[in-house]
Amino acid sequence: MQNLKVALIQFEIAWQSPEANRQLLGSKMASISIDTDLIILPEMFTTGFTMDTINYAEQMDGVTLSWMQEMATKKKAVITGSIIIKEDNNFYNRLFWVEADGNYSYYDKRHLFRMADEHKHFSQGNKQPIFELNGWKIKPQICYDLRFPAWSRNIDKEYDLIFYVANWPQDRVDAWDTLLKARAIENLSYSIGVNRVGTDGTSKNYNGHSACYDFKGQQLTKLVEEDVILYLTLEKEPLEKYRKTFPANLDADAFNIDI
Repeated sequence: MQNLKVALIQFEIAWQSPEANRQLLGSKMASISIDTDLIILPEMFTTGFTMDTINYAEQMDGVTLSWMQEMATKKKAVITGSIIIKEDNNFYNRLFWVEADGNYSYYDKRHLFRMADEHKHFSQGNKQPIFELNGWKIKPQICYDLRFPAWSRNIDKEYDLIFYVANWPQDRVDAWDTLLKARAIENLSYSIGVNRVGTDGTSKNYNGHSACYDFKGQQLTKLVEEDVILYLTLEKEPLEKYRKTFPANLDADAFNIDI
């Protein structure tokens, strides 16, 4: 069973400065000297959590996706994170999953953060993709999705790892810490969250706490509040062994989500 080597990049996003953020992230990824299968970036990593879709949305053939493909090829790793995309006159908070060969998939944020009027500027996603990497099944989520456990429910062990990319502010970080752990426990899976640090253009403060929890809810990373790259090696064998000895999924309630 192959382990999964993951790098979490927690950094201060330059407000509405895509080129500056791409350059900064390029330098950070160049500094990754160990073998890595998956590099995870925060939500809206080119702009910060802005509602200015008109000025900062990209098309599917835009600069950032091409940049992600280039970086994934250089690092021989999957690179993932979300940006603003315009498609068919709609705007999406879209997470790209970009593979080393340039192929990509994506996930559109389902739960739009109405307290910042995200629901007035973006269209809601309605698909739940599962990505595969080195024998692992991986479910993507974005920020506010974390508060809605039905959307992330691990039905029939369809995934081994769930991850959240976020711009989650400091004043609600206790919820972030608690819910990331809960998602791991209730879904018998690893759970990862990648947040940003610093202050954005709306004066919101962010203190990171990017983290990983295992299937028992054990914290595998230290909670730090500065620019950092966190490295993890996730093991598949203990996960599968635990699922056999504690098959709580067999007693899960059956339900369907109206999308």
